Amino acid sequence: MHVGITGASGLIGTALTEHLRAGGHDTTPLVRSQPEDGEIGWNPSAGEIDPDDLAGLDAIVHLAGAGIGDHRWTDEYKRTLMDSRVDGTTLIAEAMAQLGGNGPQILLSGSAIGFYGARGDEALDETSEGGDGFLADICRAWEASTATAEAAGIRVAHLRTGIVLSTEGGALKKMLPLFKLGAGGRFGSGDQWMSWISIDDEVRAIEYLLSADLEGAVNLTAPNPVRNREFADTLGDVLSRPTFLPVPRFGPKLLLGGELADALLFDGQQVEPGVLTGQDDFSFAHPDLASALRAVLDR
Repeated sequence: MHVGITGASGLIGTALTEHLRAGGHDTTPLVRSQPEDGEIGWNPSAGEIDPDDLAGLDAIVHLAGAGIGDHRWTDEYKRTLMDSRVDGTTLIAEAMAQLGGNGPQILLSGSAIGFYGARGDEALDETSEGGDGFLADICRAWEASTATAEAAGIRVAHLRTGIVLSTEGGALKKMLPLFKLGAGGRFGSGDQWMSWISIDDEVRAIEYLLSADLEGAVNLTAPNPVRNREFADTLGDVLSRPTFLPVPRFGPKLLLGGELADALLFDGQQVEPGVLTGQDDFSFAHPDLASALRAVLDR
């Protein structure tokens, strides 16, 4: 299969490219810079893409978007977060629809478990309604932006990704220095749920969805979410470090701003991958947190 990938230089995109190529697939990155040989150029902010450039692809995995935790959530950056997802997704969907049967017939489009909002102890799967808050608003608009492709008969799946465990980026990479020093611990009360997935299972699930006859929302999370305090204790056990120092709420809120700190660290969702666990031909390599962390950290 020949797969185009937006966001190919990001955490998931880099790992996905390596995984697909190792599995015998061809991949082509869509880049916003001047394209080199083997690349496709596009400019989502300017609404520029040549649909004919996509004609040789079988599928597109659309992962591009400004980083949720890269900056404080000013009004301006919130607009950037929203626009980078809605504009880019709309552009890809319209280009695919314009090609009709002469272009890729599969669109796996990024989303996130932020769709569900902060839901306490409620167990959530793909049939659950969306929640409240800025991240939920982004995800709703993001997913709605594929409508043109769906109307054209293209199979669209929304990748509602959880906390991706990798040493190359994301939340775990930011946590590791403190935990390795023995200064890590739960965030706040530690009662908030963390719905996570190893980077290996993330890319395996995406590869599976390229060929599986599935559409709509798909939760990319492991089947065993944990509370934050269990996550901290398990990470400490894997690293052989103590985890008795909790991180009080005021520290991250001063650093990140209250809304961003709550969304990333102190709110949570107990998300279950109902679609994936319902498939007889897909299984998670790392269904429990300890095995996932040991694999990711090579311990």
